[in-house]
Amino acid sequence: MNVLSSTIDAILLSKHASLISSSSSSSSTRPLFSMLLSPAFRTSSCASTATTTTTTTTTTLSKNPQINNNDEEKKQEEAELDLIDSGFLEQDPTLYTKLLNNCTKLKKLLEGRSIHAHFLRSQFTHNIVIQNTVLNMYAKCGSIDEARKVFEEMPDRDMVTWTALITGYSQNDRPRDALLLFPQMLRFGFEPNQFTFSSLLKAAGAVPTDRDGRQVHGFVIKYGVDSNVYVGSSLVDMYARWGLMDEARFVFDGLVSKNDVSYNALIAGHARMDEGEQAVRLFRAMQREDFRPTHFTYSSVFTVCASIGALEQGKGVHAHMMKLGEQLVSFVGNTLLDMYAKSGSIEDAKKVFDRLVRRDVVSWNSMLNACAQHGLGKETVERFEQMLRVGIEPNAITFLCVLTACSHAGLLDKGQYYFELMKKYKVEPEVSHYVTIVDQLGRAGQFDRAERFIENMPIEPNAAVWGALLGSCRMHKNMELGAYAAERVFELDPRDSGPHVLLYNIYASGGRWSDAAKVRKMMKESGVKKEPACSWVEIENAVHVFVANDDAHPQKEEMCKKWEEICGQIKEIGYVPDTSHVLLFVDEQERETKLQYHSEKLALALSLLKMPPGSTIQIKKNIRVCGDCHSAFKFVSKVVQREIILRDTNRFHHFRDGFCSCGDYW
Repeated sequence: MNVLSSTIDAILLSKHASLISSSSSSSSTRPLFSMLLSPAFRTSSCASTATTTTTTTTTTLSKNPQINNNDEEKKQEEAELDLIDSGFLEQDPTLYTKLLNNCTKLKKLLEGRSIHAHFLRSQFTHNIVIQNTVLNMYAKCGSIDEARKVFEEMPDRDMVTWTALITGYSQNDRPRDALLLFPQMLRFGFEPNQFTFSSLLKAAGAVPTDRDGRQVHGFVIKYGVDSNVYVGSSLVDMYARWGLMDEARFVFDGLVSKNDVSYNALIAGHARMDEGEQAVRLFRAMQREDFRPTHFTYSSVFTVCASIGALEQGKGVHAHMMKLGEQLVSFVGNTLLDMYAKSGSIEDAKKVFDRLVRRDVVSWNSMLNACAQHGLGKETVERFEQMLRVGIEPNAITFLCVLTACSHAGLLDKGQYYFELMKKYKVEPEVSHYVTIVDQLGRAGQFDRAERFIENMPIEPNAAVWGALLGSCRMHKNMELGAYAAERVFELDPRDSGPHVLLYNIYASGGRWSDAAKVRKMMKESGVKKEPACSWVEIENAVHVFVANDDAHPQKEEMCKKWEEICGQIKEIGYVPDTSHVLLFVDEQERETKLQYHSEKLALALSLLKMPPGSTIQIKKNIRVCGDCHSAFKFVSKVVQREIILRDTNRFHHFRDGFCSCGDYW
């Protein structure tokens, strides 16, 4: 936790303040020392001879010249230590703490080691303040084992010592070591304070079980620090990380005073649990309480808006951020870009990318993935080439985005080229990359090549690889190979309903109803249940969720009438219901009736009822859109003359004037 880190540094510095006041700051060597270290002096003609003089200068120079350049700072530190070794400067404990704190701030581990070695030759080796600073430097620079070594060799320890090491373990992903230190600290008679508890609670939140964390919570109450806002915020964060949102909220509501850290912890917890509405409500409450959101707050809210596709709410938060004049730093900008892309607004995502203060590889990957998911295959390729030109090194995620785009857009040759390009950048293909190549070959109908590619894979093909081949077989109605691929999937992942449904659809679309019945029977006997489909749409800042044949919505009757009206219109221009997508053995009429009340059609009907004419409709679905709904949406977009955006598990479908952006290639 940044607050805790800075607090420990503040404790160390405050302890050093007393040393500064009693040190020999008026020493006759100090003005000479400042002059020798000044950048102007080091470049002057007398620099080569000045180090031989011990004459006291009366010139008042800066005691701590501010040098931004890291090389200059390193030279200054070396010069200071050389002056001590040469006798020009008295040994001073505050000098060691200053140099060590600089190394901590700049994460300069090698320089910190050198200063530590110099300190061990000094007369202050038993100074606990400097020893704590050394320990803190190693911990903050990521060398926690060296920090532990310093800890073990210290003849005396104080509360700062224990807290610094506990915090170091917590910050270096060693939570269990942090928790093991706690009972040792108690046995030595040290009483934990708010800073100790904050680190312990962070460590407890990082382990999968809640036993240790609940014990620490008990000690928090025992020592009476549960009302402290930072400890309380850490408790909220700990319970939220375990997904225990009711307990996190109970602690949050019990805080006497709250701050941005408290709100951030609870908002982030709701974001991790995909509880978007609760996260956004908390953000609004945070605004009402006049707490200024941090970059972390914005990032969490954008993430959760992306997960539920809450475009209007996300736009509102973005507007609030711009009103406060916040810069689009990388990690916030990346989540904002992702929010717009996942909420269907690819143009807004592009604008965010263009306005980023700095674009790192995550920014580029987010933009590439956005273009790929929205069916902009050629643009994805163009942006990838631009990324290479500006010198950004691609990683495994980069190539996955590009290969996915090539697969969705049917760019077979490009896909093969980029797969081979991975070798140049020393990126080892993972199974997900192999899946995209199988998908590309299968979509192109090149099943022989796809089978050979799978046979020659250097790693064992998993269910996703065979699933990609199965999906292509559905597209091309290749029943024999589809059945073979399905068998491989059933062996590797027998509980997944998706492949069963695909195989059923392959047989049904070919009129092989007896084989389709066998698949249905197999699902029943194996206890495999089709994942319940649901769709949702955001209208006037409210999210409406539907399942198939949903009777719960208060406007069900109006929605059904609206869909019947639209269905009649699209039938007049060529829509024919594809009843093969109904997994029930009923007569044709009932099949068609069942088909008309799929969840995305209900969401579309409500949108047509409540949204202004001409406005874009955005619907999200938790599974792949069925072929009949895909066909119906194309016809509807032509009849109502408006864009319909449908996001399923695979990609975005932009329906305009009777066509889909996927080119029926999904």
